Amino acid sequence: MSLQSQPSETLPVQRVQPHQAVGGSIIDAQGREVPITEDMVQQACRELEKRLVAPRK
Repeated sequence: MSLQSQPSETLPVQRVQPHQAVGGSIIDAQGREVPITEDMVQQACRELEKRLVAPRK
């Protein structure tokens, strides 16, 4: 079964400010806990999109 065959549902989108923490942390090279921000998530998504490879047919 593919994802397209499942019923679609609407999910609420909660917009946050770019520098607002979104509910997680990473540990930096110095061992400090750094909150993950909306900016960090958006940057990671942009990096993934750059590396996206279309599937072979």
